[in-house]
Formats: sequence, structure tokens, C-alpha cells
Amino acid sequence: MTVTSASPEIKIELHKSPVPDAERIQALETPGFGKLFTDHMVLARWTADKGWHDAKVTPRRPLELDPASAVLHYAQEIFEGMKAYKADDGRILLFRPEENARRFAQSATRMAMPPVPEELFLKAVEELVRVDKAWIPSGDASLYLRPFMFANEAFLGVRPAQEYVFCIIASPVGAYFKGGAKPVSLWVETEYTRAASGGTGAAKCGGNYAASLVAQAEATKKGCDQVVFLDAAEHRWVEELGGMNVFFVMNDGSVVTPPLGGTILPGITRASVIVLAEERGLRVEQRPYSFTEWQDDAASGRLAEAFACGTAAVLAGIGLVRHAGGEFLVGDGQTGKLTSELRQQLVSLQKGVTNDEHGWTRLIPV
Repeated sequence: MTVTSASPEIKIELHKSPVPDAERIQALETPGFGKLFTDHMVLARWTADKGWHDAKVTPRRPLELDPASAVLHYAQEIFEGMKAYKADDGRILLFRPEENARRFAQSATRMAMPPVPEELFLKAVEELVRVDKAWIPSGDASLYLRPFMFANEAFLGVRPAQEYVFCIIASPVGAYFKGGAKPVSLWVETEYTRAASGGTGAAKCGGNYAASLVAQAEATKKGCDQVVFLDAAEHRWVEELGGMNVFFVMNDGSVVTPPLGGTILPGITRASVIVLAEERGLRVEQRPYSFTEWQDDAASGRLAEAFACGTAAVLAGIGLVRHAGGEFLVGDGQTGKLTSELRQQLVSLQKGVTNDEHGWTRLIPV
């Protein structure tokens, strides 16, 4: 069945054999993270002669790529991470999706790819969520949305491709970390780096995450949940985790987070946390923070708590930090008071529990 949506720019092709209701309901009881997918996806194409065209919501299926497809050889690829939430009253909400659209365009520009117009990005996200609204879990779970784009021209020359595919898939998800909201442990990586000045650290591209995997594997081997990277030039300054930004809360009430400067992803959760913290009257410093300073502050008690943040995990307290020279606790090793309060405040906004005075949530009519 094929019908046209309210917007003539995106067609809707409904799945002829969607997952049966009973099977879907059972799967949503324990969705896990990133292994369960909805019935549909978004596809759109860009070519040098037509620009963006053929946008549609269509049944989810494997993509067919030519072996010479440019993405397989030169990694021209970007992606985003965002969520749709079901409020207690049944409303379906997105959280700051305009920021995802803008960051997606910025990533595309850095990777020499054609930006997806913000209007098309937002409309595509909304249409997919509307079509697959039955897949949005209730309670603490949500529908994780993964917009991505890749070069699809069959060509082996080293230059920007002339063809691209924009796609969005959706996955019902529960907690990102096993054990839910318990504090996470970190391994401080001193050999491998995630990004360097002038590189792609501020772009959300797959290569950044591929570069982090060997260090993440080492973190796992050391019994840690996540890896934290230091700067590439001096191996001194804390930058970010493999997939999250990081904050440090001092006992005087001030908050420190590494500054954006091209090597750190400008996280949307990060930006939201800064606003919420400042509204509490806290002083938020975006400044370099060294690993030595981190150790000294933890030892002296000046560092009261620390947390990582991102779309997938929201806020996760940092308890134990391991490194080549030993290990130390942050505070008492438990999730701190401010971390818990900010997390609850953010989740309440995302879920529509509290009044959104910032205009961050976007209602999807269904």
C-alpha cells in the first residue's frame, strides 16, 4: 500500500507484513539497546544533478550496495542519535530535534557531503515516528532514532562522491548501561586518541567511533564500562568518553566540562545540562581540565562527583576511574546528588512530565 503524506515531499509506503501486535508487545517488555528495530525506515537520495529527491518512509529492509560504493572505501559517512518519548498522557515528544538537524548538517559539511535541509530532516523523523508509533515503549524506555547518511557512488577515485543516501532507522531501547542508573567505571586511555586538532572530532562520523574501539576493548579488558580519552597533543587534558561528554562537580558547587574546540563532539545533552546547571545558580566552567587535576581533586575531596552524558545514556554517574598507575574513586564511588537531580530534571522534560519553559520538546501529532 502506498499513500502520500500531508507533505508532498515524503511518500509513505506501509509494510505489508508488519510485526504482529502480540509479538511486538512482548518484544517491548525487554527491548535491550540497539538490537530491536521497527517495521519501517526513511530513505532519500541525493545526486549531483537532482539534489535531494525520492524521500519516503518505506518497509525496513537490507540496503544493496555496489562493492565500489565510496562509503566502503573512503568512509564518507555521518549519523545522529535522538529519541522519541511517550508521555504518561500518550503524547509523543522529541527533544531538541532541531539541534540534531543542525549538527547533522555541520557533520555533513565537515565530511564534504551535501547537508540534508533541516525541514526535510525534521519531517522525515516525524513521519517515521508517526508511522511506527506503536513501537514507542512506555515508562523509562524510549524509541531511539538513528538518522545516517553515506556516500553511495560506485567510484574508486579519492574525491567527494556524487551520490548519497539518507536513511533513518528506529529502535526501541531501555537502559544503555547494564544495571541501569548505577555509576559507571572508566579506563583512562593514554596511548590512543580519539581526535586531533583540525580533524573530525566535532563531526558525528563513524570513523571517530571506529578509532575508539581498540581503546574501548582495553577498557573492557580492565573491567571498565567506558574509556575516557585525553588530548592528542599532550596526552594531558581530558576530552570525552568513547561516546559521551563528561562533567566534573566541585565541592564549592562549580561545574567543569572540557571546552568545545573541534576535537570534542558538541553534545545536545551536554548543552542542555549546562543550561539546567546555570539555572540552578551553579557556575559552569568550560575549560581545559587535566587528568592530573582530576586525580588531585578526587584525592583532596574537592571533586564531589562526576558524570558522563549523551542521548543514549542521558546522565551516568562516574564512580571508579582506572589508569595505568592505579585507580581512584570519585566522591564515595556512587552517583552524586547533582547528577541524580539533573538526570531526573532532564528526563522529566523529555517525557513531558514538567513544563518545558525552554521550548525544547517538539510534539508529534498522531
